[in-house]
Amino acid sequence: MSDRRKISFLGLGVMGGPIARHLARAGHDMTIYNRSPERRERWQADNPDLAVRIATSPAEAAEGADVVITCVGNDDDLSDVVLGPNGVFRTLKRGGLFIDHTTASARIARQIAVEARDLQVHCVDAPMTGSQIGAEEGRLTLMCGGRPDAIAMAMPVFEAYTRRVVHIGRAGAGQTAKMANQICIAGIVAGLSEAMRFAQASHLDTDKVYEAISGGAAQSWQMDNRWKTMAADEFDFGFAVDWMRKDLGLAMDEGRGLGVSLPITALVNQFYAEVQAIGGGRLDTSALVRRLPLPGKRK
Repeated sequence: MSDRRKISFLGLGVMGGPIARHLARAGHDMTIYNRSPERRERWQADNPDLAVRIATSPAEAAEGADVVITCVGNDDDLSDVVLGPNGVFRTLKRGGLFIDHTTASARIARQIAVEARDLQVHCVDAPMTGSQIGAEEGRLTLMCGGRPDAIAMAMPVFEAYTRRVVHIGRAGAGQTAKMANQICIAGIVAGLSEAMRFAQASHLDTDKVYEAISGGAAQSWQMDNRWKTMAADEFDFGFAVDWMRKDLGLAMDEGRGLGVSLPITALVNQFYAEVQAIGGGRLDTSALVRRLPLPGKRK
């Protein structure tokens, strides 16, 4: 490839693992790191054809890299691997590029951007949407915060695993846009759950209901991809309820700081807490329907 780079990828989870694979297959010189060795070993076993270097710490991963990408769990994880005593910013070279795909707070994104500026490192907060399927197929959408020159540097890297990249604004703007995305999803899934139970209580053929309503104003990605699995009570895939609750918490925290009321978001967050209480924390977010009783047969 014409733009081969030394890339270090930290965080080989449901989304990060496929992204790292796309980057390695695009011809980049890859180093990988994961806090859990078991997950890293599983990634290697799943990708035996890909030659990568293994780092034992974030600082080691960043040493000599042109680009460091993180995709971890939350603010604390991100702060540890980037700003911690053995973090990325201890060794990432001046003029290097740091990209974060974690869904985190705008506050930590802005803090990292300030630290990056002082170190003369280019920085992009780039949370994503597109689901696990999008990551596997390299069709993610990124919403980015950062300086235009940093976004321009990142674009050749993004080409390996995205279909759309939108520069939202300055540092933290990508994270705030992702919060808006999760607010939308939460409301849609709540409505979809009620519609499903309504159709089932009416003894309608849910496949025919989908055929009838999916081509009109009710259509959504969630309907197209989750209606049939919700009807079949299948939720062992996709974006976990635990992670959605984390994301909605970030949105509500940001909303309070902005003085914005988010009553529907708060209500759906409570609904998801009910799903967690019945053991559904690791199920796909469409498991929200499980908090509603399955209608019994009419007498």
